[in-house]
Amino acid sequence: MALFGLTKQERSWVLYDVGNSAFVMLSTALIPVYFASIAEPGSSVVVAWGYAETVASLVLALLMPFLGSLADLQGNKKKFLVGFMGTGAVACACLGGPTEALPFLILYVISSIALNGSMVFYDGMLVDATTEDRYDKVSSHGYAWGYIGSCIPFVACLAVVLGGGVIGIDMMLGMKIAFIITALWWVAFTIPLIRNVKQTHYKQREPHQLRNSLTGLVGTLKAIVRDKRLLLFMVAFFFYIDGVHTVIKMSTSYGTDLGIDSTQLVLALLVTQFVAFPSAIAYGRLAGKFGTKRMLLIAIFAYFCIVLFAAFFLRSAVEFWVLAICVGLFQGGIQALSRSEFGKLIPKDQANEYYGFFDIFGKYAAVMGTFLVSVFTQITGNSSIGVLSIAVLFLVGFALLAKMPEK
Repeated sequence: MALFGLTKQERSWVLYDVGNSAFVMLSTALIPVYFASIAEPGSSVVVAWGYAETVASLVLALLMPFLGSLADLQGNKKKFLVGFMGTGAVACACLGGPTEALPFLILYVISSIALNGSMVFYDGMLVDATTEDRYDKVSSHGYAWGYIGSCIPFVACLAVVLGGGVIGIDMMLGMKIAFIITALWWVAFTIPLIRNVKQTHYKQREPHQLRNSLTGLVGTLKAIVRDKRLLLFMVAFFFYIDGVHTVIKMSTSYGTDLGIDSTQLVLALLVTQFVAFPSAIAYGRLAGKFGTKRMLLIAIFAYFCIVLFAAFFLRSAVEFWVLAICVGLFQGGIQALSRSEFGKLIPKDQANEYYGFFDIFGKYAAVMGTFLVSVFTQITGNSSIGVLSIAVLFLVGFALLAKMPEK
């Protein structure tokens, strides 16, 4: 074991989280604020942003099981990951080009699809980077170092965007530079994974592979339905991860709609990253002591409480800071342990195919969550009601996961 108790392969896998998290952080904190500055005056940022996220999630959910099946073939995982990462990094670097809302949203949807598509292949490589008894630890380190690592380019982006006026850089030019910084960071931290992690679990190539992949997807779906533990976990995940993704994607636009200063929003979300770093690592250790399922149930209930707080009490910057800290305590844990628990339940040589279905459940949940927030906000004219509409999904996810039988 080397630094941080991780092997070279495990550290290289973890570093991809450091790279792609820079774009996740930017899209959570600064991009919605930038989009608000170029959107039509009087339009709802929450509604437009929610629909954009819905489209991205829907496209990805339709693509990933099939692409995941092909990625499970010998030698394909890295090719697919690099292809999606490269597309996403280029799209990210180009986000500073459009000056109108619609072209910007189209380019953002492309970059979002590429980012999340690369994450499916990355998740599938967990089974290649380490052993099953270390899934919780390594997955937790991925999210933890992703949180803290994303802060470095993000602080640089903040300096250029918010402090660029000192050297004659306005906000628009600052954002263009920020998009390029983020893209370069993403590419740089992909290199260790490409060099050091080999695909050790795979399916052999066969004639008529495309047709066989489609047939195999049907067989995989039937296998999921027959496996009670796996099915219950995936359906529970479908519900609770909906709220998690919605909180992540909509928090800044929700705060903007409430009239909270954009600087306060960005700084609060930066604090989330620092809180999430030790919390995610702690969650991995606690899972080893108390069990992954129990720790997931605790995180789901905590998120339910967070949503209630956001809907009923969040009105000022101080309350947004409280929300950001609470989210940081549980965000990394619930995502990391969901990823590792799923890896324990699936065949290793079909990891990407199964993670493709895992992504369907996660992304269609994200479709439902962002859609619910947008629709209820648009109907009522109150974004707090939109946020409240997703709370019930945490309750359903909790109940289903609680029913999942032990081994």
